[in-house]
Amino acid sequence: MVTEKKNTKKKTTEELVEASEKENKNPKTSDRTVLLKELKEKAKKLAEGIKGVETEELKEEFDKKRELLIPLEDYVRTGIHLGTKVITPDMKKFVYRRRADSIGVLNTTLIDDNIKKAIEIISQYEPAEIVLVCKREAGWDAALLLEKVTGFKLFTKTYPGGMMTNTELEEFYEPELVIVCDPWIDRNALGDAKKTNKKVVMLADTNNFTKDADYVIPCNNKGGKSLGLVFYLIAKGYIENKKLDTAVPSMFSFTGEDLQVVREIEEPVKRKISKRKVESVA
Repeated sequence: MVTEKKNTKKKTTEELVEASEKENKNPKTSDRTVLLKELKEKAKKLAEGIKGVETEELKEEFDKKRELLIPLEDYVRTGIHLGTKVITPDMKKFVYRRRADSIGVLNTTLIDDNIKKAIEIISQYEPAEIVLVCKREAGWDAALLLEKVTGFKLFTKTYPGGMMTNTELEEFYEPELVIVCDPWIDRNALGDAKKTNKKVVMLADTNNFTKDADYVIPCNNKGGKSLGLVFYLIAKGYIENKKLDTAVPSMFSFTGEDLQVVREIEEPVKRKISKRKVESVA
């Protein structure tokens, strides 16, 4: 009996050794080396099936998307990005940061993008279908220049209440698109536009509410240079899109900087002449 038990144990051990050897000769597919090899082969096949895009092509496409209407320094020089200390929830998405004095700074890239889109929208209408309302005095000269080169109907000092809604008024006029320079100051025109379901493009500062606008141009809508720059870009883009046979005045004509440049040149000369006169008298 004892002998039979020993033989059985010995036989079992031999079977285990034999099974182990077979396992070593035929490794499982879960082996790490085999899995890595299979993954590399699959990755290679996938890579062959994907059409590659050159880095230069991607860079060129990115640069096109980031191309500004005018150089960044021109935006900065006119102060178009400078808002107010008040930032409404409507305008928060356009604000890049606050300065140390709490002034909200608008994102110039978003300003540029929104002006481009606004030009596309405005260009869908004929000049006679567009009304521009700008009761803020700082923008009057540039607004008059925009009216002259595009043919938009303009209201500056006063807006006749009910002009778009009251057919009995002598001034009755029904546009398809209304551009307002400030939703608060130009609220009467904005109200008429909404009552008659007209499209509204709104210039809005950080302190404005924009719920009644169909499209917003974030900008400093209080400064003359800033408003002039927006009107210049609209005029230029509209004339180009409509292929109008009209010469676009320079950006400096819209921003009023031509006179400023002249003063900057003349004043030092005048001071020198005055100084020489004093010295000659002495």
